[in-house]
Amino acid sequence: MKVQKKYLLLIAGFVWAVAGFNILKLGLETYPPYMSVINFILSLLVFGIFMKFVFYKMVQKHTNRIISYEEELQLFIRFFDIQAFCIMAFMMTMGISLRAFHLVPDIFIAVFYTGLGVSLLCAGILFIVQFYLNIKEEK
Repeated sequence: MKVQKKYLLLIAGFVWAVAGFNILKLGLETYPPYMSVINFILSLLVFGIFMKFVFYKMVQKHTNRIISYEEELQLFIRFFDIQAFCIMAFMMTMGISLRAFHLVPDIFIAVFYTGLGVSLLCAGILFIVQFYLNIKEEK
């Protein structure tokens, strides 16, 4: 199924926002016994690191790639390149494994997943913002 290339930004936004929401939900469900100022600060630190060094750059990279496509109609899964899909698969596998096999304590899940989930959700929002900015430029 092909879509106009600008809609790839919207698809990416929804994919990352849903992923972020689900990870954030797991973190918040685990958080109650570990609520403390230190843990909140650590979650904010995880958020900041992932947002600055990973997801903000990823949004910029994929937005530029999508906008530069010459053909207007693109296969709907082209919102990411192969490398991004591999990274996503790795992250999902690691995240599921950490929880399923109890490889880390619940406090790690609470703190890390909350920060990571918020940063993923923000990346999704940034993709949606890029979509609207792209539409605005077309008018």
